[in-house]
Amino acid sequence: MDQKYVDIILDNSDKIIREWMEIVSDGKVKDYSSAISDEVIEQMNREFINIIFSSLHETLEKTNERLSTFSKRVVNLGWPLGYLTEGMQAIRGLCMKEIFDHIDSTNKSEFIDLMNHVNSWVDPIKIRLINEYSNNWNNIISLQKVALQELSAPLIPVMDGITVMPLVGTIDTERAKLIMENLLNGVIKNQAEVVLIDITGVPVVDTMVAHHIIQAAEAVRLIGATCILVGIRPEIAQTIVNLGIDLTNFPTKSSLKKGFETALLIIGKKVISIDDKEEIIGQIIRSVGKERA
Repeated sequence: MDQKYVDIILDNSDKIIREWMEIVSDGKVKDYSSAISDEVIEQMNREFINIIFSSLHETLEKTNERLSTFSKRVVNLGWPLGYLTEGMQAIRGLCMKEIFDHIDSTNKSEFIDLMNHVNSWVDPIKIRLINEYSNNWNNIISLQKVALQELSAPLIPVMDGITVMPLVGTIDTERAKLIMENLLNGVIKNQAEVVLIDITGVPVVDTMVAHHIIQAAEAVRLIGATCILVGIRPEIAQTIVNLGIDLTNFPTKSSLKKGFETALLIIGKKVISIDDKEEIIGQIIRSVGKERA
């Protein structure tokens, strides 16, 4: 930007900043940041305007670094992109007005020249802010997607040889692939003999969902483990029958408790009460005593 315009902006920076702060503090920010204190909002506003004015005398590298850091903070606060674009638009209008008041000209060509110079300063900053905001936002979305994927098909080892996969929510093709992958990897990693797939939290079991589950169970069988489907509610059972879905080769139980009892039988174990355990220990002690006698 022409140095004469830069000098006017810097000489009147206090006035421009004061007017800019009034514009951005008129409640718009507070509308989408009710949980943020007024002190934090004012601090962010001051940092924003300081970066803009510092760009007039800082190196491009330094300005870009500060813009990147600031955009990341805006994203972390959950503020929309409009906060940045509206702030830049306000500074554009205020600076153009201040410069035009000082040059005291009604020449159309000079006004166009002024607009071009101010735009050449403001637009690159605005574009950089938008790009940095978008990149930071996409990074957060990607991290959240990974976290959700990890939670969407968890495989939980409950004891040696038995693992449980509780499913909650709808099952689409992408999630079905993740279920298959986690099942196969989990069976190998945990050396599981039985896997319980709990669909208590799955609202709808249609032909597609059943097909995905049957495929997963068959894949588990091929690597030497048994898959039991648990959490069959009455309405789900009725839907499966009405759709003609064949689950004859797939053990099913109405509850996780019954499924776990079946899994124990498959691996040759059972649950006994403390009284039974004490009786067994007593029998062993008496048997050892007889042998010694």
